[in-house]
Amino acid sequence: MARESTATPPDLSVIVPIFNEAANIPVLHARITQTLASTGRRYDVWYVDDGSTDGSLPLLRGLVQTDPHVGVIELTRNFGQHAAVLAGFAASKGAIVVTLDGDLQNPPEEIPRLVAKLEEGYEVVGGWREERQDPLFRRAASRAINQLTSFAVGVQMNDYGCMLRAYRRGIVAQIIECDERSAFIPALANSLAKDTAEIEVTHSDRLSGHSKYTLLKLMRLSFDLITGFSLLPIQLMSLAGIIVAIAGVGFGAFLLIRRFFVGPEVEGVFTLMAILFVFIGILILAVGVVGEYVGRIYLEVRRRPTYRIRAIHGSSMPNPEA
Repeated sequence: MARESTATPPDLSVIVPIFNEAANIPVLHARITQTLASTGRRYDVWYVDDGSTDGSLPLLRGLVQTDPHVGVIELTRNFGQHAAVLAGFAASKGAIVVTLDGDLQNPPEEIPRLVAKLEEGYEVVGGWREERQDPLFRRAASRAINQLTSFAVGVQMNDYGCMLRAYRRGIVAQIIECDERSAFIPALANSLAKDTAEIEVTHSDRLSGHSKYTLLKLMRLSFDLITGFSLLPIQLMSLAGIIVAIAGVGFGAFLLIRRFFVGPEVEGVFTLMAILFVFIGILILAVGVVGEYVGRIYLEVRRRPTYRIRAIHGSSMPNPEA
């Protein structure tokens, strides 16, 4: 859902998903505005309030009153970062679309560098937080997810988790058309684009607040990635099932032959139990992996919207004469 506008489409649209970032919003907007104004391009900024409960929405609505370049999309509840970005994609009209986190860990001042790289002929340009200011656990988990994503998508990148990225309008339109329930946007964009690039960007400590990505959310994101771009997990489970079945038959034959030569015995009962537990564990894992795929198929079949918009605040970006 996008607001109607008779104004000339902007050259650049910036989308910022917001979830409980009230303390950061004034500084964030001031830096975004200063950076975009210095480019000399026509621009608009879309803030997507993803069900904030800390007063972020009133601050964002206040920006609409003072800055005609600002639009605010108010979602009905918290749908998650990627759903919020999709809502921003649908509303934006810029020939180039840049996504940016609201926590100021990725400085808005890097936007011109992303745009400049995109204009060298690329369709997607991602930021690479080479010197991340995050805890060791977050860095290790991110490294593993990046390797998995590169393998699943077939496009090598060092940092799929960085939200500071630039897209051409054609790629944004294709992402919207995909209309997937569990979309991992950077990976989806790279799977659609022909020419992609990555540049190093600065990464800072959070200005205030704390990360919204808990261990559980990181796990969900990983499942979305694995099931959305590859059949490898379920294929590996099938292979494991074949191996376990062969091993089980072989072990059963071994026990039968041993019984003929040694006779009844109970010494190996604990070994047998241990092996049984291993097989059961593999079986439960296989059922879980299949369940992930079935669950996502169920979400797609229901065709419920990825996000719901309560309201869109803000007037259209003014014409150059205004």
